[in-house]
Amino acid sequence: MLKSLQGKTVIVTGGSRGIGKGIALRFGEAGLNVLVVSRSQADADAVAAEIGPNASGYAADVSTEEGCKGMVEAAVARYGGVDVLCANAGIFPAARLGEMTAADFDHVISTNLKSTFLSVSAVLPAMTKAGSGRIIITSSITGPITGYPGWSHYGASKAGQLGFMRTAAIELAPKKITVNAVMPGNIMTEGLEGNGPEYIASMEASVPLRRLGMPADIANAALFFASEEAAYITGQSIVVDGGQILPESLSALEAMG
Repeated sequence: MLKSLQGKTVIVTGGSRGIGKGIALRFGEAGLNVLVVSRSQADADAVAAEIGPNASGYAADVSTEEGCKGMVEAAVARYGGVDVLCANAGIFPAARLGEMTAADFDHVISTNLKSTFLSVSAVLPAMTKAGSGRIIITSSITGPITGYPGWSHYGASKAGQLGFMRTAAIELAPKKITVNAVMPGNIMTEGLEGNGPEYIASMEASVPLRRLGMPADIANAALFFASEEAAYITGQSIVVDGGQILPESLSALEAMG
């Protein structure tokens, strides 16, 4: 059983939907103060209301330095500090090479990768003052391990997060700040539900556990990285994908019977 994180404070970027919402809800259940960060104040407030009185919403564009500094200032003012950062904000618009514009590429890199750097930079003063901290990055299997047509910019951003993580972990270790990443596979979120049951069934068929992951599956891994029990783990990533990356071909899945 993990030691209690009751009373500690977490910032969750991209916390109003999908995996981010799942992380925010799970950390709230564990007794942390939760600052739910979203571009939409109303959406952030709605998730905070689900969590309860130990949570609040904050509207910010975390691809900007001002947005990241503002969210940290809000967390410090409301809860006295920042113990955990879940750098989860991300987008995944599809665009194939030959059609993708420089603006398309920059937008994804800025939202997914630059925001990770800016969020981490913004929490450093508060974590340094506290004498410790936990940083958990939401990466992906797409980019670091797998690829998918239309997501070359997304894959680059997610692989970039892991490159950033490894050096950040070295630099921040003397401050007792750990930096780790969760790498989700196919997770059932609002975006997937809209594609219909046939699409979802085809995705489930590619996963050995024969189901898509839920946001709570990612949240549980993030919660472990935030725990005291994970204090000696840094610069590491964990794949949470139901075994999706394991089969060497479709025939391997068909052989399961």
